[in-house]
Amino acid sequence: MSETVHAWAATEARGELTPFEYELGDLGPDEIDIRISHCGICHSDLSMLDNAWELTEYPLVPGHEVVGTIAAVGEQVSHLAPGQRVGLGWYSRSCLTCRECLRGDHNLCADAEGVIVGRHGGFADLVRAQSTWATPLPDGIDPAAAGPLFCGGITVFNPIVQTGTAPTDRVAVVGIGGLGHLALQFLRAWGCEVTAFSHSPEKEAEARSMGAHHFVATHDEAGLERLAGSFDLILVTVNVPLNWPLYVNALRPKGRLHLVGAAPEVSSPVFPLLSGQRSISGSPLGSPATTLDMLEFCARHAIAPMIETFALAEVNAAMEHLRAGKPRYRIVLEA
Repeated sequence: MSETVHAWAATEARGELTPFEYELGDLGPDEIDIRISHCGICHSDLSMLDNAWELTEYPLVPGHEVVGTIAAVGEQVSHLAPGQRVGLGWYSRSCLTCRECLRGDHNLCADAEGVIVGRHGGFADLVRAQSTWATPLPDGIDPAAAGPLFCGGITVFNPIVQTGTAPTDRVAVVGIGGLGHLALQFLRAWGCEVTAFSHSPEKEAEARSMGAHHFVATHDEAGLERLAGSFDLILVTVNVPLNWPLYVNALRPKGRLHLVGAAPEVSSPVFPLLSGQRSISGSPLGSPATTLDMLEFCARHAIAPMIETFALAEVNAAMEHLRAGKPRYRIVLEA
């Protein structure tokens, strides 16, 4: 029997979100329905609302940091059960048969489906997804704050795993916002020596409380120059242009400049890369297995996003709060 979903949708770019209903249709054999209790708001929701990436189809129901309980499971789903609490992030489906999926890199599947790309997301009471992408919440994870882990959290946890970051490494995090404040917590618990880079000097005390051993104001380029050869990994969480050669120069030999923020472009002279065997890389979110590892790591080390909470009916106010750059540091909607 088809379920009616009660959601909030926009019908045009930058439009107001208004009540919207749609039918889910028949549940597929490998799918689940999630009854949503909380949904984080990510800057990607704003990008989709504004059609900044030219991917958006309207009406758009944003929301891809979903936490809730399973309402129904398809006939082929045996590892999840109704009533189980799960989370869902950017991806809602992958093919499961391509080379990347078979290697466990489901997030690199060429046919991966986004929760809010060409379909409706989590600013609603129900959302549907392939069961592979629904991750059970371990004990010790607060469901009310867990939503941002499924996008912001896995976005910064995945590169720690993918780059082989060691507990002895010296790591810098550029940008102490929705992504960066989680990266500081992960890297400190990982055992790294952690430096926070921010254009906001007033964030120093808070950055240190979240795990940074050191703090650097990024407007001080002379100070950055003195850090030449300092870091094994520089994790860039911002989406703005930087003085890229200066950051490459701050890497140790074999160091890596890794981007998870969607900066418009990055460039560097080749010689510093060749002479020091340095590299520049980037990554999307993470696989289902890495997401589960992240959640267990969070539970073990009491890592959680710092959130502000709005009721789902206040979604437009919450989106404007995000557009104004005011959250400290993530927003969660409560159903």
